[in-house]
Amino acid sequence: MQMQNMATMPLGPRHAWVVFVASLGQLIGTGVATLAGIIIPMLNIISRPELSSALQGVIGAMDLIGIAIGSVIIGKLTDKYGYILFFRLCPALVLVASVVSALVPDITVLIVCLFLIGFGIGGEYSLDSNYISELMPVKWSSFMVGLAKAASAFGNIIVAGVCYLLIEHWHKAQDWPELMWIVAVIAAIMLLTRIWFYQSPRWLEHHGKPQEAERMLQKFLGPDVEMPPESSAAGTASVASNPSTGSFLKQNWRQIILTGIPWACEGLGVYGIGVFLPVLVMSLGIEHVEKGMLPILHVASSVEITFFISCIILPGFLLGLWLIRRKDSVCKMQVWGFLLCAVFLIILLLASLYHWPKWVSIIAFMAFELFLNMGPHLVTYVLPPKVYPVATRGFGTGIAASLGKIGAVLGVFFIPVLLQKGGTTLVLIVSAVVMALGALVTFLFRNSARY
Repeated sequence: MQMQNMATMPLGPRHAWVVFVASLGQLIGTGVATLAGIIIPMLNIISRPELSSALQGVIGAMDLIGIAIGSVIIGKLTDKYGYILFFRLCPALVLVASVVSALVPDITVLIVCLFLIGFGIGGEYSLDSNYISELMPVKWSSFMVGLAKAASAFGNIIVAGVCYLLIEHWHKAQDWPELMWIVAVIAAIMLLTRIWFYQSPRWLEHHGKPQEAERMLQKFLGPDVEMPPESSAAGTASVASNPSTGSFLKQNWRQIILTGIPWACEGLGVYGIGVFLPVLVMSLGIEHVEKGMLPILHVASSVEITFFISCIILPGFLLGLWLIRRKDSVCKMQVWGFLLCAVFLIILLLASLYHWPKWVSIIAFMAFELFLNMGPHLVTYVLPPKVYPVATRGFGTGIAASLGKIGAVLGVFFIPVLLQKGGTTLVLIVSAVVMALGALVTFLFRNSARY
């Protein structure tokens, strides 16, 4: 039997299975954020008085806080104990928390469960890209990591679409807990797929277990696949070090800035604007409104517009993946993506101030989503596995994801406050400035990437 080198072998069905399983974490991550943004206006309808802007921010941000904490904690643990245990525990935690929140219709329970769901998703964010980048042929690695990130578009689309159909059928805001079953179903599918998954071969190799690494590699990719000779030699010669947090931060501060700060800026766009997209659609007055409509139908109309805007996310990712295969530097993609996002937010602001036709606002929103997902949303996920070596990849990726979610938390928490203080005008101005900041930081630290 002629052996194939895992680094140069052609893509096959087993590679596709790895990407599919790892992609589900991205899908559920954006799906939960979209769901939180739909539940908030439903809670406003049934709450008397309406939810305060601070409480709306807490509900919207709670799963992101969980992601920020979970990505660092689980990322650090995976470097020490391996990937597969946490790759199964994360969807199990999401499943349990989503079922509890569906069965117990209480705002406090919802907040706690959203945190636990986010904690599990945070672990996903520190594992998904690592599995893919380590098992793909070298020339396909970045593309496949990006393809997994593109699965997040399906999270927005599926959840917004299903929620719209259910709300249109129910016509009752009181049924909001039933929407959490959407998350439970996705988490159950994730957990089932991980039964036929294995420990990371690269992690085993780096921890001085080359024979077990070869065995796991062959379970993933087939009995005729082997590690590259130079990687195997390096793996058997030394055991991975696990540096202290302090020394890691000191040695990698430029890489942390490059991978983390733009991710935080992108987080405001993906989650800050994404979570409150139905609310912003209503605030901008671009949903279909008829006199005398029930409040829940206003929500349904805004969710319908959210669904159509979300549909542009996938083409954005596909455009980004096409560019990744043809560009020398993904940092250039990120810089231009941020700048174009800022431009279309300004156009959206002008459309609001000068009462331009609704279609202008909708197109500006869609263009913002297109370039956000073509550049920053895709590239921030691709960069960390390219920047950090295997020994510290879980921790480095976890820190980047955590910083990204801290930015998302700040965006989600403060957007209701900004809406209350200065309306959509203030929200759009602040968002445009943050997008420009992301472009600037990426440009200044672009040479810190080790690729």
